[in-house]
Amino acid sequence: MALKAYTFGRIAKYLADTTLRPNLTIKTFRPSVRALSAEKPAESESNDKLPATIEECHKQIESLTNEVNSIKEQFNDINDKYKRALADGENVRKRMLKQVEDAKSFAIQSFCKDLLEVADTLTAAAESIPEGAGAEAEGGALRALHDGVRLTRAQLGQVFARHGLVPVSPLREKFDPNLHEALFQQEVEGAESGTVVAVSKVGYKLHERCVRPALVGVAK
Repeated sequence: MALKAYTFGRIAKYLADTTLRPNLTIKTFRPSVRALSAEKPAESESNDKLPATIEECHKQIESLTNEVNSIKEQFNDINDKYKRALADGENVRKRMLKQVEDAKSFAIQSFCKDLLEVADTLTAAAESIPEGAGAEAEGGALRALHDGVRLTRAQLGQVFARHGLVPVSPLREKFDPNLHEALFQQEVEGAESGTVVAVSKVGYKLHERCVRPALVGVAK
């Protein structure tokens, strides 16, 4: 009995192994078969894209060369526009900085013009009193007034200089139309033609910008 059972078990195991082996073989090779079937169309497509003759190869090279040249031209054009944009931006930045600096420097220009009239009045008042005023009571009071006006005028000149406002008195200098305004011309012995020989009204500059031109007479 034991021998029959053992023999029957061996036969059953053999049959089970033989029935399972084909399925395992099929399952193992199915993916590789699918992979080979998938690779074949790709190889056929790549073979279709390759030129068949030398003429087609030259045409394809020419086409690619033209495409490369076109891309280079586009790159150069875009690069040029980019550099121009950078330059324009830098110019705008510098111009804005210059405008800000000018706004800071010349913000008081209108105020200075109004004060120039006050300075002219103080100068005229100081020059109206003769130097040899008497020492008597009335003369002493007049002298004190004269000294006070002169001190006020000098202090105002210091304030002007502190803020960049400087006088322009171009006597015996060459006439400059940017800083001077000619009222008349006259012949003066020993004076070169175009030289300022008389100053009727002093001019002023604010940070090298003419605020008021000097009124002058010029030699012929």
